[in-house]
Amino acid sequence: MVIDNQLATPEEVQYCLTLVNGTTDDGNDKSLAEMLVRNDFVTKRQMARLRDMAAAERSGQKIPGYKIHSKLGAGAMATVFKARQISLDRTVAIKVLPRKFTNNPQFIERFYAEGRAAAQLNHPYIVQAYDVGKAGDYHFFVMEYVEGSTVYDEIIRSKRYNETDAIEIGMQVAEALQHAHERGLIHRDVKPKNIMLTKTGIAKLADMGLARAMSDKEAAEAEQGKAFGTPYYISPEQIRGEMNITPAADIYSLGATLYHMVTGNVPFDGKNPSAVMHKHLKADLIAPDHVNPKLSAGISEVIEMMMAKDPKSRYRSCKDVISDLKAVKAKQHPPLAHKDYGIADMASIAAAEAAVASEEIPVNTANLVEPAYRTWLIWILSGLLLASVAMNIFLLGRG
Repeated sequence: MVIDNQLATPEEVQYCLTLVNGTTDDGNDKSLAEMLVRNDFVTKRQMARLRDMAAAERSGQKIPGYKIHSKLGAGAMATVFKARQISLDRTVAIKVLPRKFTNNPQFIERFYAEGRAAAQLNHPYIVQAYDVGKAGDYHFFVMEYVEGSTVYDEIIRSKRYNETDAIEIGMQVAEALQHAHERGLIHRDVKPKNIMLTKTGIAKLADMGLARAMSDKEAAEAEQGKAFGTPYYISPEQIRGEMNITPAADIYSLGATLYHMVTGNVPFDGKNPSAVMHKHLKADLIAPDHVNPKLSAGISEVIEMMMAKDPKSRYRSCKDVISDLKAVKAKQHPPLAHKDYGIADMASIAAAEAAVASEEIPVNTANLVEPAYRTWLIWILSGLLLASVAMNIFLLGRG
């Protein structure tokens, strides 16, 4: 691998092998890798990358039809590799379940559920699923390879997004979620790390590991009372473990993601996950434009409505979110979230829209107060009128 990657010449590798087969100056045995680094033919960082590639190849040898190139990342639940699908000659990403979970039916079922959920979706702003299966001891999930970074990576690099870029990404993810919701799926784990970004800036929603069909009552009952999600972005109803988790939960999480993007801070922080989730339930949200004064009032209003504690006070759908974000992008007030409307819930919004459509705008007369000067003016005029009438009667009597 050192030679194939042109990190050292065959002669240099052979020289190090000769040293490995003998005894080094300090009397300690050394591996080939150590000797290559010691003699400055390969750096420690290059050697670490080679070790990852070697591990990837060992895993990839068990998955027929794919050639593993490198490891992209690893988490508690899976390791992701960059690979080439030989039959179609295309680059893909392969998520592999760690062998320690191969005897755990719950982990295996969740792994395949992610593949099934992703396979139902076909949208330009969603990472596409290609295949899911088992080869030997390995369970694998093949998906579209996205060359780029994540929203989280960009927040770490730049501290926060400018409003225009955040709105664009927010609209794209909202479109992806709308597509999923229309097919009966809720994502339940929208967060910066799960939004991939291509090199051209296109957002792609990833990781359907917690996705659930809204019609799956059996899963809802089994999960009742458990909080599934990521503490910094989880909705209040997910924290409570409610059975009826709706698209409003994804809207809340997207709102929390946008909050992090435009302010550089998560909406609620705490010393542990429990403290953070308690704030999602009880603490008042600090308006985004109070954290970052450069923000417009419009984007702040949209995020605050997305993150309303009560799901009924949030947007009815991601279509409505997109509509308001488009308005903010055009430097206009967001029609649904703008506070000047003074509307407390979505039912009132519907009534207001109907009134505008029929050109009959209701007027609340309960709070209209007659100015004091106008009342006194009426009394004076009435008095003058009475005096005039009385004078006329008197003059007529004398005549």
